[in-house]
Amino acid sequence: MKHWRLRFPVKVMSRVFDVSRSGFYAWLKRPPSCKRQSDERLKVAIKAAHQRSRETYGVRRLQPELAAGGFAAGRDRIARLWRELGLRCRQKRKFKATTNSNHSLPVAENVLGQTSAPSAPNQGWVTDLTYLPTGEGCLYPALPRMDALY
Repeated sequence: MKHWRLRFPVKVMSRVFDVSRSGFYAWLKRPPSCKRQSDERLKVAIKAAHQRSRETYGVRRLQPELAAGGFAAGRDRIARLWRELGLRCRQKRKFKATTNSNHSLPVAENVLGQTSAPSAPNQGWVTDLTYLPTGEGCLYPALPRMDALY
């Protein structure tokens, strides 16, 4: 009702929501509860701990850190406030090497060498190579780069 009172009359909304107008206005003037104030302090501590951990700690790792800082709270409460703040952990991806140059397989010779420009069309092609992991293994599609055709 607080947000919609500028668009709709409070009298109509109080009848629809079955609350008294005097109760609504008393609620507006009422100071925040102790729980709400505690939640606001905890939100500040959660934001600070989130920044200290370089945005990598989740709720499970954050709870002991907050407790050490004097903010004892349950994991569900921290998770609720975490969602209200819209915080997310940065996911660290595991490094995966995609190229193995240390092998005994034959390597194609660089036939272009240091040639600056070919003298006729179709003397040399340039391509980009990538791999696509599949359930059966990796596929290595090679597509010519149209901007680099000689």
